[in-house]
Amino acid sequence: MTILFSPSEAKHTGGASIPIAKEHYLFPELFEHRVTMLRSYNDYMATASEAELKKLLGTKKESVIAYYRRDLFTQPTMKVIERYCGVAYDYLDYACLSAKEQAYIDRHVIIFSNLFGPLHAGDIGLPEYKLKQGEKIGTLAPEIFYKQHFTQALHTLLAPEHYLDLRAGFYNKFYQPSSPYTTLKFIKEGKVVSHWAKAYRGIVLRCMAQQQIHTIDDFMAMELENLVVKEIRHKGIHTEIVYHIIAS
Repeated sequence: MTILFSPSEAKHTGGASIPIAKEHYLFPELFEHRVTMLRSYNDYMATASEAELKKLLGTKKESVIAYYRRDLFTQPTMKVIERYCGVAYDYLDYACLSAKEQAYIDRHVIIFSNLFGPLHAGDIGLPEYKLKQGEKIGTLAPEIFYKQHFTQALHTLLAPEHYLDLRAGFYNKFYQPSSPYTTLKFIKEGKVVSHWAKAYRGIVLRCMAQQQIHTIDDFMAMELENLVVKEIRHKGIHTEIVYHIIAS
């Protein structure tokens, strides 16, 4: 069972001397498209004004801008899942999973990077980068670029099975599902939650790894602490499970 997942703005620093190379990423046959995006980012970071970079990076701090004005291709890299450290990743707590559970995450999770596009969680060679969600790199919009060049490959990969889409809504701009899939909604005290939705996506993914969930039927039978299924909605190829949060 494949799970689609969002990246996070927060990232760990450092890494190893593993280069950016096509054999390290999902869809190696599309590597040149990634390189086009990365070179555009590199060039823009080197030539754009400080005002333009403040907008691109979503920061006013000159020290942060200076930190990211560097060649992306020469930076230390990490496994994709180990690079990110936002709310969902904190609750997933990948580092504390067993080797078998980590292998599940590595193989079954696709993370939609704002800069690198769709990547397997277990792909290696991801450098630290910063790019505010929804910002263009000059005239190049990453979500449009990756949707144009990666949609067919994703269709082919995902079509054989029902998959789980745990991405934030923005990432539909990178890829719009075309085969049966399920999303989750979390409600507390009658209201759809935002921050806690990130946390529970991480919790759900952690439980899936621990229980080795491989089919949608297995997922539907999985019990989740503090979550109760309130409603299941079906519309075409889309199934939405609405959970009621009974404790924070």
